Amino acid sequence: MVLRATIQLARSARDYAQLPSAMRAAQRRDRREGLGADPGIAWAVGQGLAWLGRAQDASATQDGGVARHYSLADGWAASYPETTGYIIPTLLAHAQLRNDDRLRERARRMLDWLVSIQLPGGGFQGGMVNQTPVVPVTFNTGQILIGLAAGVSAYGDVYREPMLRAANWLVKTQDANGCWTRSRTPFAGPGEKAYMTHVAWGLIEAARLEPGRAYAEAALRNVRWAVTQQNSNGWFDRCCVGDSAQPLTHTIGYALRGLLEVERFCNDRLLRAAARRTADGILTAIRDDGALPGRLTSDWRGSVSWSCLTGNVQIAHSMLILYDKTGYEQYREAAYGLNRAVRRTLRVDDPDETRGAVKGSFPIDGDYGKFEYLNWATKFGIDSYTAEQRIRERETHEPTSRYDRRFDSIAGH
Repeated sequence: MVLRATIQLARSARDYAQLPSAMRAAQRRDRREGLGADPGIAWAVGQGLAWLGRAQDASATQDGGVARHYSLADGWAASYPETTGYIIPTLLAHAQLRNDDRLRERARRMLDWLVSIQLPGGGFQGGMVNQTPVVPVTFNTGQILIGLAAGVSAYGDVYREPMLRAANWLVKTQDANGCWTRSRTPFAGPGEKAYMTHVAWGLIEAARLEPGRAYAEAALRNVRWAVTQQNSNGWFDRCCVGDSAQPLTHTIGYALRGLLEVERFCNDRLLRAAARRTADGILTAIRDDGALPGRLTSDWRGSVSWSCLTGNVQIAHSMLILYDKTGYEQYREAAYGLNRAVRRTLRVDDPDETRGAVKGSFPIDGDYGKFEYLNWATKFGIDSYTAEQRIRERETHEPTSRYDRRFDSIAGH
């Protein structure tokens, strides 16, 4: 045992010495200093929006999409269609909140780019825009559909036809049991996936705009299948891109949010009960620092020491939705703690390339988005912090704020 530990330490020291200086500095800062001070919701939201703008401008492919990430090793990545899709409603919501035409213009550039790369059948590719093979992928199409629907709501019929093509393709390619297995991504493992409920959410957004096209029925088929994969303790089987025995909190967050959005549309008490089972299980996994371990096992125990920051803010937002529905204060307090833990990883003195962005993992050398700042982590953080602000202002009996009046109706939160 002593020899094995000594060898591991030597390997770690060797690996650390071989890292570029920026990566070594970031790793050292996270591991030595730990979580910092909370910069506050206003700073985190404002700087997060500004970083998403820089990520659009600096994308390696310079096409109007948002760079997948900024890497301390390689710099700005190419545009990522999937996450650009669901970044759009976040920008549109805050454009209205702030009366900011620059955010509206950014969202429109994203929409126009996505329409330009839509595949002939209506689907969208997986991965970054410069990755191959270029084939239609269910999950990515569902996320882009959320953005196209927001585009129809904001700008009218110019984006309706692309929205209908994407939604129709999803309905056409759905399995009879509600799953999607025919157009899987080349960048994840095979098989049925419970987190496809986040695709069902895209169909729900299309159904709000086109209620007579069976989109809601397809969404409901999917989430009802997903509930058959749920254990009595709220755990979802088949809920990871790779390792279903210890899924990322990111994909658990996808599954929970999709379930909640379909429940919200259908007002189905059985779906709400299923969402609560999962939320109650997650409550038992939260650490003393307010965060979740990055991967969990079926008894809701952490299997890694690092935290997946994306999963933290995704799950926090779902907890806030559940709190609004149920009044159960543990959901609210857990969400506040999860959000705070992520905000405490933000550094106000970071350079433009990273200031306001959310890392893949904390510490930064964790195994999700290692040494990367991710556009979707930043987007989900903005959404969850904004939802937290809305509740805090409401419950301190302040006058109804712009967050309460506008964000709730625009973004469905």
